[in-house]
Amino acid sequence: MNLFRTPFILPWIYPTLLWKLPTREKEIYLTFDDRPVPDVTLEVLKELERTKAQATFFCIGDNVQKHPEVFQQIIEQKHAIGNHTFNHLKGWTTNTDAYVKNVKQCEDSFILHGKSEGKLFRPPYGRITKNQIESLSQYTIVMWDVLTHDYNATLGQEYILRKSIEATRPGSIIVFHDSVKAYKNLSYVLPRYLDHFLNLGFEFKSLSG
Repeated sequence: MNLFRTPFILPWIYPTLLWKLPTREKEIYLTFDDRPVPDVTLEVLKELERTKAQATFFCIGDNVQKHPEVFQQIIEQKHAIGNHTFNHLKGWTTNTDAYVKNVKQCEDSFILHGKSEGKLFRPPYGRITKNQIESLSQYTIVMWDVLTHDYNATLGQEYILRKSIEATRPGSIIVFHDSVKAYKNLSYVLPRYLDHFLNLGFEFKSLSG
């Protein structure tokens, strides 16, 4: 089963994590996971510039090291940056000390390439233990309200678009992936998703932490 909206029980189990913003205003919080990489991330940035949308990019430190020029462009366009570990680690299978060290390594890569220390963190795969949460208490740990499943090649593009729209509400934090794997679906869904909600008077905002 592909759930596009986060089940209500998860925010109840993990109330200290950020799942959506408590607002009735027409605001949506776009987030992009896993990169930056040339081509895909740059195409996303062009689309965001076209629509004057702001977003938050949860970057992998290793990709920042490999593609600092793309990372710089995200910063120059005034999008928010979040930590996504240095090596895209699964929290459930990584001990806490190693996990926290990898998060710090990612933060160091941000600072090395011109981004001051940030306070936003998203665990890869959404998998994180309670010990890891406690050890990263200095961060706002950001989960999501809507998962687009743009990385799933078995799902039709119109289906992904429709279900993502249906799941979105004011204050939603929505996850896209600026990755090669997701690009075919992302390139179709993202502009249509943006245009749909802009036509309804919504604003796309970045997170702060």
